[in-house]
Amino acid sequence: MNAAQPHFPSEIDRSDKATALPRKVIVATMMEYCRGPLDRRIASMSATIDEAAALAKSRFAGRGPDLVVMPENVFINECASKLAKERAIPLDSPALKAMQAKAIEHKTNLVMTQVIADQDGNAYNSGIVIDRGGKVIGIYRKVFPVSNPDGKLEGGMTPGREFPVFDCDFGKIGIQICWDMSYIDGFVALARNGAEIVCIPTASPQTVRPAAYAIFGRYYVVTSTRRNNATIFNPAGQVAAQTTSAKLLVAEIDLSYSIAHWTRKLEDGEALKRHFGDRVGFAYSEREDTGVFWSNDPKMSIDAMFRELGILQLPEHLARSRVGQC
Repeated sequence: MNAAQPHFPSEIDRSDKATALPRKVIVATMMEYCRGPLDRRIASMSATIDEAAALAKSRFAGRGPDLVVMPENVFINECASKLAKERAIPLDSPALKAMQAKAIEHKTNLVMTQVIADQDGNAYNSGIVIDRGGKVIGIYRKVFPVSNPDGKLEGGMTPGREFPVFDCDFGKIGIQICWDMSYIDGFVALARNGAEIVCIPTASPQTVRPAAYAIFGRYYVVTSTRRNNATIFNPAGQVAAQTTSAKLLVAEIDLSYSIAHWTRKLEDGEALKRHFGDRVGFAYSEREDTGVFWSNDPKMSIDAMFRELGILQLPEHLARSRVGQC
């Protein structure tokens, strides 16, 4: 591979996540296609966020979602024109104000999607991060808009140039949008800059690429789509949660996790379960010989559990094999 091309470094190591105490995060994503004028879109998305909050509270002992992710292009000016500048709306629009109010109401972080018109006449396919207090903490502008047959990018969309990581109160998130999935650039940059969750608002309900990026970036990937499925992938590339029929998907993940490959001592995770009971949680795939593990004990890390039983994390397992080659 050309050294100038982006690639995942083999040394990406998330074992530091395992040493921290549990960090439970409730994530809500959706499979919904918003249509119609802006006021209808605002009403529809507001209702969906209300439903997500109610669903989270019913499933997680009154806890609401920590993060809600929307599909691509929820807030646009729907019109006959295919020109990006005609479909774009100013950042400071009624949509933003409504979503800020919802973030405050439900005390949640939001990834809101909008085609933003700036003062210079540019249009950006964007993901806007709003915190629990309703503050805009950052904007991701889609770096790889789709090229149309006429050579224009999504009807004249201006591409973004950066892959920012946003600090939420529960951890670090990044955003990629739809066609960005066809390029490794952003996923590599987000991995190197410490993203723990990568949100993918998209019109394309892909699963193979997001799973692969989750494996190589060692982060959670959350897709929010118009159709077919919305999925949360864990850092081993496994489906942590998925909907293929219901509009909403609400699940709890833990950002303090360990990844382990098969060893006899691990017993596909049963050794940990036998020793720690409900104090440990895991998703292990016999087919992939790999699992993601987390602690449910607020006073004990998953790393401490592994060390108590003498079980290696995947980075340690890989390092030991490398030493054996010398």
